[in-house]
Amino acid sequence: MGKITKYLNQLTVGNVFDAPEVLETYSTDNSALKIKPKFVAVPESTDDIRKLLRFFNQIAAKDIPVSVTTRGSGLDESGADLSSGLVLSMEKLNHLLEIDPRERLVRVQAGITLKELNTALSVSGLFVPIGGHDYDTIGGLIANNPVDSFHEKYGGIENYVERLEVILANGECLQTTKLKKYAVAKKASEKSLEGDIYRKLSKLLKDDRFLIDELTKQKQGKEGYPAIMNIVRREKMDLAPLFFGAQGTLGVVTEVILRAVPLKKRPMRAVATFKELEPAIKFMNELKEMKPRELNLYDLKIIQEARESGKNLDGVIKKLEDGFVVFVSFDERGAFQLRKVMAKKNSCPRNTKFVFESPDNRTLINEVENALPSYLNRLRNNRRVPILTNFYLPSRNLASFVKDLGILGKKLDLELSLFGSYNNSIYSLRPKFKLDDPEYNKKFATFLRAGAYVINRQEGLLAGGAPEGRVKAIVTNTEMLDSKKEFYSKIKKIFDQNNILNPDAKLGASSKFTLTHLRGFEPTKPISQSK
Repeated sequence: MGKITKYLNQLTVGNVFDAPEVLETYSTDNSALKIKPKFVAVPESTDDIRKLLRFFNQIAAKDIPVSVTTRGSGLDESGADLSSGLVLSMEKLNHLLEIDPRERLVRVQAGITLKELNTALSVSGLFVPIGGHDYDTIGGLIANNPVDSFHEKYGGIENYVERLEVILANGECLQTTKLKKYAVAKKASEKSLEGDIYRKLSKLLKDDRFLIDELTKQKQGKEGYPAIMNIVRREKMDLAPLFFGAQGTLGVVTEVILRAVPLKKRPMRAVATFKELEPAIKFMNELKEMKPRELNLYDLKIIQEARESGKNLDGVIKKLEDGFVVFVSFDERGAFQLRKVMAKKNSCPRNTKFVFESPDNRTLINEVENALPSYLNRLRNNRRVPILTNFYLPSRNLASFVKDLGILGKKLDLELSLFGSYNNSIYSLRPKFKLDDPEYNKKFATFLRAGAYVINRQEGLLAGGAPEGRVKAIVTNTEMLDSKKEFYSKIKKIFDQNNILNPDAKLGASSKFTLTHLRGFEPTKPISQSK
């Protein structure tokens, strides 16, 4: 154990590790990267986090920089929860602190998972309607602010957060709230980092109001800090929006107050298989008007591959070699809505296969839902690398985008099977790569840039459904206008003057760093589905 590790263990109640086997465990996540940290901290309390950040901020001020990255469940696909310095694991800060069933409010620590939270809330007849992975932490959902599969109907995690407790880069504790002008001015007069933040952000909003107006008019991805446009509403300032999608670069979220909603009935589901994309799009447009909970589209090859792994999906595929599968679910008036879907059968092509949920075929529909994780995880010597994931694509251009994919796939010798949410217009591609191929790094970069070009060509957004992290930043940082990047960099500087919080993610990411940290094939844990 090194001297710094020993000192930090004396400083905190939780543990700090530098043993090689521990560092190895925290050197990968669900992304394509591997970055080995120097230290791993598992704090027991918010006070531990404050002490750790204060220490690393102080040594950074003396030109000894050590990056600090917050990690939840390690499900991130952009490499944003990895660090070459300190990984701050939130695994022990995972408690539900209190529930107010009457007001439908719940206070939790940021390390609690979505499954743990909703299981506890269900006793009170409540839940938080986020369509994320069961093991996503609440802090991780805030850090990445993904457009999840329930987003169109219920909105994302930002719609359910009332307040945040955030530890700033220097160890100060910030509690977000909506402040009127006089309260903002009072905060800005304080001699603290929090006071500096309110004062400098107020000035930034005034000095760059023209740029903000221009950005507000544009369709925004999640690269940088676009939530700056949302921190002032009805003459009140609330800093909370800035932490959504910030990927731990502005502060460490430690506690959250969330608003819950009444628990819904178990959803009713249906599956339809189409040989051609155009009738599938027409069908989905009709379903979208019915406001389903989920409306997902899968390339038929995904279902075929799941069948090859042992899934019993013959009742869905119907011997088709090519085509698309539409999956829809309703959690309100489910039986009534399915009858309305049944009535649309006659307007679909005769070769369309339908499966409507009933007690007899519930297992089959469960198999369809499980087909995507099977597709993502079944490879051995190859891997479906998350490169082009969670991008936005307008529905009007979906058919032409799929045609472009066919051309791109042939050019790069890759099978490009699209999947995603038609409800939210967020899609992903996960082609096979041989990770022990000497040309892997080059092929990775080529696919990322070529795919980003096709997405842009079809009026999409590369970081439309999730932030850029370290992977997509290869493209977004080069394409971002200098004025916009400078504006976002000012925000980062206001919160993190010594640049210790995840400095090589988002705006600080570089192509060289990312590509030199791509990991080769390792027989470790599989990539989980991240919705």
